[in-house]
Parts: sequence; C-alpha cells; structure tokens
Amino acid sequence: MSELDVEGLQRVLQRFADARDWEQFHAPKNLASALAVEAAELLEIFQWLDEAQSRAVRPGHPLHERVAEEIADVQIYLLRLADKVGVDLDAAVRRKIARNEEKYPPEKARSNATKYDRL
Repeated sequence: MSELDVEGLQRVLQRFADARDWEQFHAPKNLASALAVEAAELLEIFQWLDEAQSRAVRPGHPLHERVAEEIADVQIYLLRLADKVGVDLDAAVRRKIARNEEKYPPEKARSNATKYDRL
C-alpha cells in the first residue's frame, strides 16, 4: 500500500494556488464549500445506480475515470482546508480511527450498521 505524502501534496497545492494568486479565494469557509460541492459531484455519478452497479465501478468501467477525478477534487480541497486550519490529517485520522474502535467494538458492530449509541 502506498502512503499519501500529505505535506508534499499540500506544498504542491500551495505553489499551484500561489502561481495563480488564488490565496485570496482559499479562506476555510470557501474551501469547505468547495469540498462539499465536489463531494456532491462524486455522489451525482452514483445517484441513479443500484448497489450492484455502484460496486461494479472499478478500473476499466466507463465511470471509473470520472469517479477518480471527483475523488481527486475532494482530496485536493480537503488537503487545502486542513492546511489552512492547521489540521495534521495523519494524526487526526489516526485519532478518529482509535475513537471509532472504541465506539464500534467488533463483537457488537460486526455485520451491523446500527449507530454506536444504539449498539
């Protein structure tokens, strides 16, 4: 499994924004809004697919490249937002996984989609 170089990507994205004088548009509010829009564009691809059709979107599928592009857009805005508000994504994700481990113990959560407070 390859590791994501979060800090390296954030530097690349900062240079990209700087070269275009876009910093003025990258307030956290704007980045969060753009992130939501891109997530909605990703959702739109799957909107009318049934579960089996959505699971079939893998490499070679006609929709795969569109999905990859929208996922990349979501990731770009997430990286920019985290950078702007000073969130260490690696640490935040690891903390969240640890909290989810506590909230969803395997013996209660296995094969169960119930929210943790109702397990």
